[in-house]
Amino acid sequence: MSHLPDQPDPWAFLQSHTSARIARGRTGHSLPTRALLDFQLDHARARDAVYSELERDTLLTQLQVIQQPVLQLHSRAADRQQYLQRPDLGRKLDEKSLSHLHHLTGVSGKSAQGFDLSIVLVDGLSATAINRHAGAVVSRLVEEIRALGWSLAPLCLVEQGRVAIGDEIAHALKAETVVVLIGERPGLTSPDSMGAYLTFGPQPGLTDESRNCISNIRPEGFPYEAAVQKLLYLLTEMKTRRLSGVLLKDEFDDNLLTP
Repeated sequence: MSHLPDQPDPWAFLQSHTSARIARGRTGHSLPTRALLDFQLDHARARDAVYSELERDTLLTQLQVIQQPVLQLHSRAADRQQYLQRPDLGRKLDEKSLSHLHHLTGVSGKSAQGFDLSIVLVDGLSATAINRHAGAVVSRLVEEIRALGWSLAPLCLVEQGRVAIGDEIAHALKAETVVVLIGERPGLTSPDSMGAYLTFGPQPGLTDESRNCISNIRPEGFPYEAAVQKLLYLLTEMKTRRLSGVLLKDEFDDNLLTP
């Protein structure tokens, strides 16, 4: 059998502009061996990210510099298998976590006035993303929030959680606004993509139209500093206009982002 030489792709120059899987060339009717092996490796990394776990000790060490209490919470999904099979259980806290929040607000004196902002870190579909990126984004965001004079609820670190669990947490803490940092569904070139979901007036039962989202937060996507600037813009607009989601028109000019 004769060997078919690899045929270069005329669009290969586009690879310098994107990490998307384009212009990989071909050998006959198939991908070249290198491109096939790269695909298999990226697929394995994406699968690993789905089953990754929060590195709690490392995250807690990173968050110590913020000098803010950190609460460790858990959804109603008992383990990863149940989390993947029952998305609804990932949207609600288990009884132990919910009781802890209610007790905390009752003894802290915050039950009446509440907080301006709650920040919730959730493993989601890629704990790898939270392990790699959440510490840097949270520390920078908290610095800016304190400069504005806003009150900040205890940080919350949630295992086996979905986006909506942040609404229940912030509502229990009586926070006016919530930012949920969560591991997004892994892509073949982005197993560690982190998303941020923001909601004004969080409460259980809200759906996606009530939230604003910043996606692909990571050095190779939407860089940390740019993400913090966008978060501050949205949070300020929410506080001023008293709304979020589809009712909040995003007029932020990405061209004004400072490097």
